[in-house]
Amino acid sequence: MSTDPLDLIGTLIGKARAAGADAVDAAYSARTAHGVQIRNGKTEDLERSETCDLSLRVFLGRQSASVSATNLDPARFDALVEQALAMARVLPEDPYAGLSPQAEQGFVDAAGLDLLDTAQPDTAALMDRARAAEDAALAVAGVTNSSGGSASFGLADIVLMTSAGFSGRYARSSHSVSVSVLAGHGTGMQRDYDYDATVHLSDLADAGTIGRSAGEKAVARLNPTRPRTGSMHVVFDPRVSSSLLGHLAGAVNGSAIARGTSFLKEKMGQRILPEGVDILDDPTRVRGLSARPFDGEGVRCSELAIVQDGMLINWALDSRSARQLGLPGNGRASRGGSPSLGSLYARPGAPTPAALMADIQDGIYVTELMGSAINGLTGDYSRGAAGFMIRGGTLAEPVAELTIAGNLNDMFARMVLADDLVFRHGINAPTIRIDDMMIAGS
Repeated sequence: MSTDPLDLIGTLIGKARAAGADAVDAAYSARTAHGVQIRNGKTEDLERSETCDLSLRVFLGRQSASVSATNLDPARFDALVEQALAMARVLPEDPYAGLSPQAEQGFVDAAGLDLLDTAQPDTAALMDRARAAEDAALAVAGVTNSSGGSASFGLADIVLMTSAGFSGRYARSSHSVSVSVLAGHGTGMQRDYDYDATVHLSDLADAGTIGRSAGEKAVARLNPTRPRTGSMHVVFDPRVSSSLLGHLAGAVNGSAIARGTSFLKEKMGQRILPEGVDILDDPTRVRGLSARPFDGEGVRCSELAIVQDGMLINWALDSRSARQLGLPGNGRASRGGSPSLGSLYARPGAPTPAALMADIQDGIYVTELMGSAINGLTGDYSRGAAGFMIRGGTLAEPVAELTIAGNLNDMFARMVLADDLVFRHGINAPTIRIDDMMIAGS
C-alpha cells in the first residue's frame, strides 16, 4: 500500500463511504518544530517535535460526527470509521450540516503562494541566531538582564480530501527570532521585546537588529508614570493595533452572527468605520504567514473585503454558518468548527505616524496591551495598557498601569489609519488613532 498521505486519506474516505457514510471529509497535518532559547549566553531550552494529526468527519444525512487520531496508520482506519459512524447515528440532526457546495473539484495546491522554503537551519544555526539577538539586546546601555533570545524553524504538510471530489495539499515553512530583556534594577525594572517571523529565511529580519530594538524599547520604558484619569486621544502602535482588527474579526464571524452574539449583528450594509477605510482578508498573499490555497472545507481561497469604504459588506462564512444565514459561503472555514479570518489587514491611510499625532497636546501612545475585558455582545472594551505620553504632538515620558476603555462601535467609527502598514503577523494594521477614549490612571 502507498504511504503517500493523499493516497492514504483517499483510502480512509473510501472505507467510510463503503461503510455507509453519505459524505466524508478528512484532513491530515504533519508538523515539525525545531527551536532553541539562549538566556544570558547559555542554552536554556532546546526542543524538536514531530507531530501528526488526522481528523475524519462523516455525514449520515444531517447527522455528523468527527473523530481524530495521531497518525495515518491504515490498520486503524476500519476502527476510526466505525467509531465515527457510531457517533453520528446517535447524535441529533443538524439542518445546517454538510460538505461545502463551493468546494473545488480536483486537486489544488499552493502554486504561486511561495509558502515553502528549502532552507532548514540546524541547531547550531538557530543557536547562533538566538545568541546574536540576545547579545545585541544586552549591549544596549541600561539593559541589565535577559529573559532569553529564541530562534525557531517549523515545517507543516497539510492534506485535505472530501468524498465530493476535492483533494488538496500544501506545505508551509516558518522561521522566527525573538528576544526579551529587562532594563533597570529592583522594583524599577522594565521588560520589553521584539521579534520577527517569516515564511522564508531570506525575509527574516537580522537578529542583531531585533535585539537592539528590544533593548532600546526596554530602556525607553524606565521610570514610568501614571497618566491622569480622563478622556484622551489614543494612538495604537502597529504591534498592538492589529488587536483591534482581531476584535473586528470576532464580531463578523458568521457563527457569532448566526447565534446573535455579536455587537455587529445588525450592521450589515452600514458604515462602521470612517469613509475610505478598507479591511480585507487575503489568504492568497504571497509568502503570507497565514496564507493558504484552500480553506478547511476545500473552497479555494481568495481575497475578501470585510469593510469597504467604511461599510460592512461581508461576514466571515463557512458552509454551516452560510446555510444558517441563507447566504453563500465565502471560503473562511477552519477545521476548528468556526469561520476564520487569519489573514486580515487594514489598508493603510495617508498620514505618517508623526502627522497622525501632530495635533495631540495630551494623549497616550500605546505599545503594550494586557488582559482583556471585551464584551462581544455589546462591544464594551477595557484593557490594561502601557506606552508613552504624547505631549505637543511628540512622544514624551513612559506610562504604565493604566486602563483604556470604550465601546468598539464608537472606536471603530473614530479610527484614523497611518501609512505604515507592514505585514509581520497573521493579522496586520498600521498605526491607528482613536480620539476621546477613557483613561483610568492616577
